[in-house]
Amino acid sequence: MTVENKHHSNLYNIGVSYKKADAAIRGKFSISKENQIQLLEEAKQKGIDGIFVLSTCNRTEVCGFAEHPFQLISMLCKYSNGSVEEFANVSNVYKNKEAISHLFRMGTGLDSQILGDYEIVGQLRQAFKQAKEVGTTNAYFERLLNHVMQASKRVKNETKLSSGTTSVSYAAVQYLINNLPDYNSKNVLVFGLGKMGKHTCKNLAEYTQNKSVSLINRTEEKTEEFVKDHNSIRKASYANLAEEVQNSDVLIVSTGASFPTITKEHVPTDKDLLILDLSMPANVSKEVADLESVMMVNVDDLSKITDETLAIRQQEVPLAEAIIETHNHEFQEWLNHRRFTPAITALKESLQSIQQGEIAFHKKKIKNFDEEQAEILTSRFIQKITTQFVKHLKDEETSVNTSIEVMAKVFGANLQSTHAEDN
Repeated sequence: MTVENKHHSNLYNIGVSYKKADAAIRGKFSISKENQIQLLEEAKQKGIDGIFVLSTCNRTEVCGFAEHPFQLISMLCKYSNGSVEEFANVSNVYKNKEAISHLFRMGTGLDSQILGDYEIVGQLRQAFKQAKEVGTTNAYFERLLNHVMQASKRVKNETKLSSGTTSVSYAAVQYLINNLPDYNSKNVLVFGLGKMGKHTCKNLAEYTQNKSVSLINRTEEKTEEFVKDHNSIRKASYANLAEEVQNSDVLIVSTGASFPTITKEHVPTDKDLLILDLSMPANVSKEVADLESVMMVNVDDLSKITDETLAIRQQEVPLAEAIIETHNHEFQEWLNHRRFTPAITALKESLQSIQQGEIAFHKKKIKNFDEEQAEILTSRFIQKITTQFVKHLKDEETSVNTSIEVMAKVFGANLQSTHAEDN
């Protein structure tokens, strides 16, 4: 963004989430890691000053500075399979203070599909790290994310917002326990050993006594390494995926690919099969989901699992919001200082120039002129004037850029503020 228009940009957070978009729509707007990097590279070439991308099973968001949110929306649609028309029906668009508040709520688990789920914290940190590696972060984002992470740490340590375990992987195991009376005797196959797959296996071991759990992963070395520490889980070969699926009663898919990894060819039609697809976008093809022998459960279905844990967490929301308010206020103070200081310093220097000129003039005109007293008196006037301007600029109703432009015209000072007007 050029110097001329940089000061008129705003902070926007645009995207889709579980709040308005179902799993199928969210899948369309999911952005692969490769495409995330391409999006960031394009933004950098266009001169967008500060941007990062977050794409998870529950949301895809682009947060960055722009003159208009459509600059970010068009790139989101370009690098995903979603259209602008679809985006308009299910989107969230936050600006400046709302965007900042959204990041705080998201980073502390208040905006998670399962209240208090902190998996988003690591995902947010990774998204920012990726943007930093590409070179699309700035001091503003560095400070903002730092405050978000501080608030997140305090919420986790000082409240019960994350008490108990209600992650998607945990909800998957709870679904089996609640819906399969003989779940301990069922043949369970877990396909995929990313973070979700690992957590699913660990939860199966911790919350069930099932000794018939098998694990398949495309990279078999990872499977071998994992089962060494989890003796109750059997390693299965990726080459035998179809055979393993056909021998299973329950299939848990957590492959996290951008295309279906389970197709009709893998699934038997002569026996019932329960499939839990934890992936986003869905990694089980629609043809499989349509089979009469298949019972499909996706991440939206699992999110409906509620228990006493969520009731306890709900009571902790006010405490979490109070912590957020503290850190948000600290960030706003830093932001105010960052935006106002250069302008106020320039204003003060302009007033001091007038002061010295007037003192020099009256020193020549008035006999026995008390230069010291005149300087003390006028310096107090300068301090009071600048203090009033600071109060004005901090007012929530103030248009900072407009006010600074007026100050520059009145006092002839070279005043400017940083971008992202805080409204």
